[in-house]
Amino acid sequence: TAGHAKVGFEESISFNQWRTWSGLAPGIEWISAGTLLSDLRKIKLPGEIARIREACKLADACMEHALRMVQPGVREYDIALDIEFFFKRHGASPAFEPIVVSGANSAKPHGRGSEKPLEPGDFVTLDLGGMLDGYNSDITRTVVVGKASDRHKEIYQQVLRAETECCALLAPGTNGNIIDAHARAVLDEKGLAQYFGHSLGHGLGADVHDPGRLHETADEPIVEGMVFTVEPGVYIDGFGGVRIEDDVLVSANGPEILTHSPRELMEIQ
Repeated sequence: TAGHAKVGFEESISFNQWRTWSGLAPGIEWISAGTLLSDLRKIKLPGEIARIREACKLADACMEHALRMVQPGVREYDIALDIEFFFKRHGASPAFEPIVVSGANSAKPHGRGSEKPLEPGDFVTLDLGGMLDGYNSDITRTVVVGKASDRHKEIYQQVLRAETECCALLAPGTNGNIIDAHARAVLDEKGLAQYFGHSLGHGLGADVHDPGRLHETADEPIVEGMVFTVEPGVYIDGFGGVRIEDDVLVSANGPEILTHSPRELMEIQ
């Protein structure tokens, strides 16, 4: 800060941090940088994209590992613990507390693993991600234990269609609120939009919820270098829920999906 009269800072810092900095640099005027830094963070540099790619590869490997545990009688909490161990064993850390919910619990978008055992006929949603070398991944898959009913299939296929089409729309020049609205329009064809209560996606990078959103209030252009999650969901109380989520890079050549776990409905016998 030598020779500077003013220093900008992110408004997210704590009061104690601001007070410490002020004491270390008397005479400096500390001013809010507003959205300057968060706007810069929306567009990832090549080195950042490379790190996100590696975090996504690890998330795909973790999802493959976790799905092997999906069997009747296995408890949600045990799968969640194994997900955390997988990331730590591979030199990463969980990007967030894994979500493993089944049956009626899968209707809770941000539920946490419980002692509930998986049962035939359950939807099982696994939402996981890892931080590797300072950058994050975030992926969700939903499967069925045993044979899927017609209702399972109807809900799943509509969510999958919304997710697939919205991933394809992530191109420079479009807008986050337009893509969010498209997801709801697809779900509404089957009367399911009423069960989708969160935003379509968020930025991804050094934070698992990095600046940038796909939401009805996100009135800003999407540009090359942004990375988003795309995660439509349907959550029906008493029945269960489906969420499918991938991480997508906005490139000059169109969207590039960075997570590659299979998206077709899996019936785990």
